[in-house]
Amino acid sequence: MSLAQNNKIVSTEELSKLKDKSLFCSKAFINGKWVDAASGKTFKVSDPATLENFGSVADLDATDTRKAIDAACKAFHSWKDTTTKERAQVLRKWYNLIIENKNDLARILTLEGGKAFAEAVAEVEYGASFIEWFAEEAKRTYGDFVPSPIKNSRLIVWKQPVGVAGIITPYNFPNAMITRKVGAALAAGCTVVVRPAHETPYSALALCELAQRAGIPPGVFNVVPCSSDHTSEVGGELTKNPTIRKVSFTGSTSVGKMLMEQASSTMKKVSFELGGNAPFIVFDDADLQTAAEQLLQCKFRHSGQTCVCANRVYVHETVYDEFVDKFVSLVKQKLKVGHGLDEGTTFGPIITERGLEKLEDHLKRSKEAGAKVVFGGKRPSLKITGQFFEPTVMVDVSYDIPMSCEETFSPLCPIYKFSDTQEMLKKANDVTVGLAGYFFSRDIGRIFQVAEALEVGLVGVNTGDIDSEIIPFGGVKESGVGREGSRYGIDEYLNLKTVKIDF
Repeated sequence: MSLAQNNKIVSTEELSKLKDKSLFCSKAFINGKWVDAASGKTFKVSDPATLENFGSVADLDATDTRKAIDAACKAFHSWKDTTTKERAQVLRKWYNLIIENKNDLARILTLEGGKAFAEAVAEVEYGASFIEWFAEEAKRTYGDFVPSPIKNSRLIVWKQPVGVAGIITPYNFPNAMITRKVGAALAAGCTVVVRPAHETPYSALALCELAQRAGIPPGVFNVVPCSSDHTSEVGGELTKNPTIRKVSFTGSTSVGKMLMEQASSTMKKVSFELGGNAPFIVFDDADLQTAAEQLLQCKFRHSGQTCVCANRVYVHETVYDEFVDKFVSLVKQKLKVGHGLDEGTTFGPIITERGLEKLEDHLKRSKEAGAKVVFGGKRPSLKITGQFFEPTVMVDVSYDIPMSCEETFSPLCPIYKFSDTQEMLKKANDVTVGLAGYFFSRDIGRIFQVAEALEVGLVGVNTGDIDSEIIPFGGVKESGVGREGSRYGIDEYLNLKTVKIDF
């Protein structure tokens, strides 16, 4: 691990480097117009790497949100009647504009979310892939013609858009979590009201600007930013307002449960992608170098702040020491901690102060339970004052440490030792969530057995990278309901209607 110099990074100065400064938007986007909050209030947005406030955004409340919902409802009546080809063409234009402006979008994302610039560019490209995918899937929302058991009768199944969708997105993927949801919704013929995380509103608003240029009609795509003071009331409006017929949320399991309860009051359709606690298993026949390289990516992507990050690493006792040596060596060689806009940075800050506090609490409790830190374990010495913490590797860990049952959402990497496969799998599955899991083996029989045994929605075999627009993304147990991406993702925004015709 090395440290970036961070001598010249000033957040406000970085904004002047945007090629298209109109992408840095500070107002809400409702019914095709940029508007202030009715109250006139704004909230500040800071760079987690410098703690510098670099902008203020309109701070909307429930009243403002109802206006957005009304606009989306009005627009729905015309948008749903557009042809799938028309929707596909508009989405394709939006995709092209996102790609053309990816560097500006990535710079904005890095400033508000802390990601290394190269990783931010990758997120923008990943996010754009969902717009491209659903532009194509819009034309494939086929229904069915069902053979009737009765003469002189015909059965038809149609797919129709649900209606207005309320979308609530997290701070760790402020671009891609919006496009993954909005792309599917718009392709299906729905209209949307999006509430982005208060830490990262600018990425959402930049997408609005490009959507407008692409020709997405007024009211179809609305964004209602708000501060933490108004998060509950805006979220409550999206989940309880009867005009909203679908709610999609990515975030913590605890918040997801609350939103689901609220949405049940009007029996809305929901899709929730919630917390994870991913096991990462290295068997004795694994390619250890590949496994170590993949763990580096899987664990420390976005400084450990993704829901599919490896949270618990299990390594067979016969290869434990060798694997730990290889992995720690890679951490030392490959990771560079610093501001995401400093050249060569691969590892940025923790986005929120509460996230940093949780990290330090998990580390303290793990050490008290006997875990030994072999790399990292402290805040690095940088020339900027941000929410940084070193990538941290722990060995000799017991099942008493917090990560055994809690998602750490941080760069803490505990490595457990195991000998018995069945006992280890029992531990891997002994959590309330089940989003992703990974394992490394060259035994074909074991591959099928373990892949089937893991109680998760996504399994990576000999890889730590499972993200793609073409696969259904989602979990089991308390990791949520529904799927995003893939050919299944658009179904989350469609209702089935059966038509029986007698003659």
